[in-house]
Amino acid sequence: MAKAPRSADDPPSSAPGRRPRILFLFNHDAAHQAAHIAGIAGVLALTGEADVIAAYATPGIRRVVEAAVPAGAAGAIAWAPLDLPRWLDALLAPVNRIAPIRRVVRLYRHLDLFAGVDLVVSTERTCLRVKRRLGAGSPKFVYVPHGSGDRNVAYHPELAQFDLMLLSGQKLVDEMAAHGIAPPDRCRIIGYPKFDVVDSGKRQRFFANDNPVFLYNPHFDPRLSSWYDIGEQVMAFFARHPDRYNLIVAPHVMLFRKKLHYSLEYRCLRRRPDIAERYRSMANILVDLDSPRLFDMSYTLAADVYIGDVSSQVYEFLLHRGACFFLDTVGASAVGGSPAYEFWENGDVCRDAAQLTALLPGWAARAAHFRATQDRLFARTIDQRPDQPATARGARALLAYCRERGAAG
Repeated sequence: MAKAPRSADDPPSSAPGRRPRILFLFNHDAAHQAAHIAGIAGVLALTGEADVIAAYATPGIRRVVEAAVPAGAAGAIAWAPLDLPRWLDALLAPVNRIAPIRRVVRLYRHLDLFAGVDLVVSTERTCLRVKRRLGAGSPKFVYVPHGSGDRNVAYHPELAQFDLMLLSGQKLVDEMAAHGIAPPDRCRIIGYPKFDVVDSGKRQRFFANDNPVFLYNPHFDPRLSSWYDIGEQVMAFFARHPDRYNLIVAPHVMLFRKKLHYSLEYRCLRRRPDIAERYRSMANILVDLDSPRLFDMSYTLAADVYIGDVSSQVYEFLLHRGACFFLDTVGASAVGGSPAYEFWENGDVCRDAAQLTALLPGWAARAAHFRATQDRLFARTIDQRPDQPATARGARALLAYCRERGAAG
């Protein structure tokens, strides 16, 4: 039976041999990043070798984390809500529709919580504001990416401020070093922890027929996402073929959280198009804009074909392989040249809806054509070891890091 951790408010102890205090940060307005570290937190809590704290933004996110941890782990975790006063939350709401101001303010309002732990484990870099604010009194910060993509944002220079990185595969280690973010000795390969918290052998049926299932997974980035320019055209193709194809429209969970999207990376602001009611009522089209299935792999496991743009969810789809089609609506890849992103090598890259829909009928042949490439890229991106779950590897890496720091004085 796991030892119960101390309260999240207890001060840290410097006594030799004490258990390290490790905080897992779930600071977002949606729960799509939670599964990337929740399993590690649960496995670590059950070891009894660390005090595990889960700091969460909303009750909904806490429920997702509790559902993701192993049986019995929730009771071994100290839960710390990142609450804001009601008046402040209401004041921030208008700005939060465009920029994630709540996420930042929550961090500053709870600095004492962070100052009382040894490690902070996070899936995104906003938390580094805490490290800079606390200075010499800051805990160490550990980064676990919420995906395994290849965009520039995946290797943002600010990530260099993390003290340790738990990465899915050799590709990410190589890229962190190539971008000057972290040398290999600050990285540990653990696999893809999210795979441990889903039933990857379960493929749900969402349609009352055996037609192939296509998943359309547009991103929210207002410059790179295909949704703004051709999303309606993609859906229209499937509306014209109700007896041949099924379509799941499952965008990144943040796409329909806001009407206006601003890209800090590209200094771009765009208004998000809505979905016509006729698509929602068709038997061969399932539209999901805000359920946990957008990020719990229900759809990536159920689909035969993936259609997307810049989301790293493609690697979650590729857990069981299949045809991939990528939409490059901004001309990121030069005509006739190599794809702009490595994950686009897993399938055909299309410039517009006409090019895409011309290829879709031959999806099975395209899947076979790219199978060897998918096998190679998946193995380089995600280091899977059936006898060593990623969550356990992550927990061991955190404990080893704490021991190393203790040995270093």
